[in-house]
Amino acid sequence: MPTPRDFLLGPWRAVPVLGVTQILQWGALFYPSVLTVPLIAADHGWSNSFAMGGLSLGLLVAGIVAPFVGMMIDRHGGYVVMPFGSLTGAAGLFAMAYVQGPVAYYAVWVVLGLAMAAGLYDPAFATLGRIFGAGARRPITMLTFAGGFASTVSWPLTLALIQIGGWRNAYLVHAALLVLVAAPLHAFVLPRERADPSVHAHGPATAPAVLLPSNGIVFVFVAAAFTAYAFIPSGMSAHLLAIFGRAGIDAATVVTIGALFGPAQVTARLFEFVFAGNVHPLNVARFAVCLILMAFALLFSFGISVPMAAVFAVMFGTTNGLITIARGTVPLALFGAVGYGRLVGRLAGPQLVMQSIAPLVLAFIAETWSDLAALTLVAAFAATSLICLAAIRQPGK
Repeated sequence: MPTPRDFLLGPWRAVPVLGVTQILQWGALFYPSVLTVPLIAADHGWSNSFAMGGLSLGLLVAGIVAPFVGMMIDRHGGYVVMPFGSLTGAAGLFAMAYVQGPVAYYAVWVVLGLAMAAGLYDPAFATLGRIFGAGARRPITMLTFAGGFASTVSWPLTLALIQIGGWRNAYLVHAALLVLVAAPLHAFVLPRERADPSVHAHGPATAPAVLLPSNGIVFVFVAAAFTAYAFIPSGMSAHLLAIFGRAGIDAATVVTIGALFGPAQVTARLFEFVFAGNVHPLNVARFAVCLILMAFALLFSFGISVPMAAVFAVMFGTTNGLITIARGTVPLALFGAVGYGRLVGRLAGPQLVMQSIAPLVLAFIAETWSDLAALTLVAAFAATSLICLAAIRQPGK
């Protein structure tokens, strides 16, 4: 277990540094959209769907450039690449405050997509992989503790800024935080160390006999599993609370139910950190996806009521908390630490593309057919993810 000195002076300081910057970057680049986009649409006379399409475009761009970002972190380190994400994000947020016209608006989201590719979880995981090598599992888990509080910080802060000075003021403050806090932390405080990727977490003597090639069928299964899962949080975050509301649950209760998601994520990550250290990350991922499938089974069997909605939110949060960790630790366990940044980028690309289309697809399904059809589609993606995870054999077995 690292000492307090390690967190201040050693490589473990990467965890608190990235914890702070993940809260700032998720809180600036992703979470404010649910509050700001309707206001942007109203100010410019656009439809909400057109305005929200900017976020989808940004995620699509992030998916396209993610492999390149991972490769650059492998070569140069997060302390070189991640400041670019902070400064590019700040430039995009500043431009958003003054944008005029639909073409310029979408161009700004292209810039913000570049910032997301270089600033959110995947580049942070790649940075930890470069610093800690095969021992990155515990740092990755600890980092996700902080990330779980990003929405808890961002939404109240953004709402307060909007109430004080409007949505433009909110974006300008978030831009200033990225320039004055996130970028300097990335550039000057992130460790420069680079672990030997050939050394296992507990020394070379305990290294597994077999690591799988990252260009074979197992990589395809891993990519397919996490890409299929990516549809779930993206689509459900945009539509789940509205679905509960259309089922007859009042707005205040719906918000209370939604608030269960974040604590469930963090609690699941804490349990993983404390109790699952000797469990293969692949089995953690399988358990998590089984859990969300059980949640859908309960919802389909008993219908949407306040108790069932609350149970679903907790199980969904638990699943998402564990899968976030698994996204970083499963590739490390299966394929090793060599070229880990590029590997994470290759996996992140299709996931971000899936995230970009999920809200639009679910909106179409719900409007064309029903909420039940939309939930059934999400459950089908969860089943696909589990099938792919089940098809993977652990190294040496």
